[in-house]
Parts: sequence; C-alpha cells; structure tokens
Amino acid sequence: MIMLVLEYKLVAKEPQERRIAEAIRTTQFIRNKALRLWMDTGARQYDLNKYCAVLAKEYAFANALNSQARQAAAERAAYGIGRYLKADKGGKRLKKPKFQKDNRSVEYKTTGWKLSADRKRITFTDGIGIGEVKLMGSKSPQQDLCAYELSLIKRVRIVSKADMFFVQFCIDADRSEPTELTGKMLGLDMGLASFYTDSDGQKVDCPKFLRKAEKQLKREQRRLSRKKKGSSNRRKARVKVSRRHLKVSRQRKDFAVKAARCVVKSNDFVALEDLKVRNLVRNRHLAKSIHDASWSLFGNWLLYYGFVFGKPVVKVPPAYTSQDCCVCGTRVRKSLSERTHVCQCGCILDRDENAAKNILRLGLATVSETYPGAQGNVEASSSETLVESAPLLSAHAE
Repeated sequence: MIMLVLEYKLVAKEPQERRIAEAIRTTQFIRNKALRLWMDTGARQYDLNKYCAVLAKEYAFANALNSQARQAAAERAAYGIGRYLKADKGGKRLKKPKFQKDNRSVEYKTTGWKLSADRKRITFTDGIGIGEVKLMGSKSPQQDLCAYELSLIKRVRIVSKADMFFVQFCIDADRSEPTELTGKMLGLDMGLASFYTDSDGQKVDCPKFLRKAEKQLKREQRRLSRKKKGSSNRRKARVKVSRRHLKVSRQRKDFAVKAARCVVKSNDFVALEDLKVRNLVRNRHLAKSIHDASWSLFGNWLLYYGFVFGKPVVKVPPAYTSQDCCVCGTRVRKSLSERTHVCQCGCILDRDENAAKNILRLGLATVSETYPGAQGNVEASSSETLVESAPLLSAHAE
C-alpha cells in the first residue's frame, strides 16, 4: 500500500481565497512556534502536538484552524527536526531547520472537510470559514474520487501555486498493476545531448523545456524588475513569471512520467546510473542544462513505476561506465569530447551506447541472486559487440 495523490484546481471566490491564505499563514505560524519551542526546550514530537492546544487557547486565529490541521503543522516542524538529528550514511547532517517565511499549503487530516455526494465539491468546516469550493481537473473529480472510499482519504491539502489554489487528496490505495513479461532488459545512460541512450542504441532527445521558454521568461523578468516594489503591478508581473516557471515544471514532470512509464512497461529489467546531481551542478557551465534535464525526477519515476508494475529497477555506480569496453572490459581513456568508443578488441560503438551496455551488465550483476537467469544474461551481454536496433520507444506513449 502506498499513498496516491490526486490533485484538482480549486475554484473559489475572492473572499474564500483570502480565507485560504489566512489558513496557510496560520499553518506557518504554528510550525514556526513549534520550531521555536524545540530550540528553547528540546521538545519532542509528542510535546509539539500538545503545544498546538496551548497555541489555540492563546491565539484566536490559531483556534479557528481545525485541530488536526494544527497538529499537521506541528508535524512539519517535527519532520524537519528529525531529518536534522538523524545523520546520513556518511555521518553528515542536514542543515538545521529554519523559520518558514513562504509557506504555501495547509493540510487537513480526516476532519475539517466534507466531500459532496457527487464528489465535485468540497466544504471546509473549520472556523477559518472557507466554506464550499468547486473542484476542477483534467479528469472529472467524480470519476476519480468515486473509485475510492472516503475512509481511504488520509489527507486533504490546499496548495498555492502561482496565484492559483489546488486541492490534493492523499489516498491510501493499492497502486500495483501486474503486466505481462516482455523478455527485454535495458540499460540507460543519461546525457545532455540525448536525454538517455539505451543499451539497444536508441536515443531520446533532451526536451530542454527551460531553454525553449527562456526568451519569454527573460521578457517577463525584465518587466518585473521595472515595477515599483510593493505595487499592484509588480505583484501581477511576479505572478506572470511564476506561471512561466510553473509551466516549465509541469512540462518536465509530464515528460518524465510518460518516459518512465514507457520504459518500465516495455522491459522486464531496467538499470540506470545513480547520478549525484548535487555534485554535478557545481559545474557552472553545465548546471542549467543539468537542472533542465531533470535526471533525478526521471529516476524517481522509474523506481515508482518499477514498484507499480512489479519489475526490478536498479541504480548502479556511474564510475568508468563510459571508459570501460562493454566487450572485453579494457579501460579506454577518453575525454568528454570523444563521442565514439574505439577499443583494441575491435569494438567500435557510440560512447553513450557503450556506457548503457556497461550499466545493464552492472545492474544484472547486482541482482544476479534474486533475478532468475541474470548471470546468463550478463555473460550474453558481455559477448555481444553490436545489438540490432529496435524501434524507438516513444517517451510520450502510455
């Protein structure tokens, strides 16, 4: 069982939008007060939850927010504190949590809201006074939400995005989708010229959504910089810039979701590089292109669909995958500008295809004990110099 999130646009009137903004500010206030209590006294999560009742008695606007929404705000502080106190495998800690200044969401649990019978409207019943609002989405809320019982909806979250409000339903649902085996395996080498090159030699072009939107973004940002600070025109210009960035973000997600689903559904086993993007973006010449490629987003969706379809998706260390020969294993040193792998054994391949074959070999070796027939597949992949090209898998297929 995993948490499934369904998101819909919230259609509200201006007074309701002000109430939603008030609920979001109250959530930020409670979260920051809980963080201050931990800084002063070292309180634990149980103490932070109890502190919500104290704040409700002390502040009328905090009392107006639903009690479970107050607890959810305190849990946000507890989550940040827990991540800070728990060191990672290398013994390093994350940065100490800071006071929030730009909170954009308020979260309700199982109370404080009520869905209409047709699942097209939601009413928030706490003292904030948001009232009934309409739900809109690419699919009918009635079609999606009616498929799940109300008891499965564990959280309802109102999120502010670029001057628009959305409602997210977190549903505790079974997301598994068994599929027939295809007998195919794939290794993926991520890149900038091509989004990825697979072990069959097929390439998918990098969409470069940010690069394509840069001209419009620069124009809107110049207009924003000319506006007087604090003015209504500056607020409107800021919203336009935010919507441009939001569109790029959605394009990236849409591409990553469709490409990952296509790859996992078309293959029984997928191996990819475990790239440390945080380290790669330190290169100031490539940082923008690396961020625009969204490798981490694509990798996360691959793992997710691997879980959904019940197929193994493995990440392998990327070290020397483009230098080592996929046939004989000889390490052939080459600069980044050399795009063809030429080995003394006679193997001549595209650099990225050679890397993808090595990634597949390493991935199969990683799961040789749990994946049936993996060792034989490793030997077979090592003895092949050329692979017959298969039809290119569309990144926008279902």
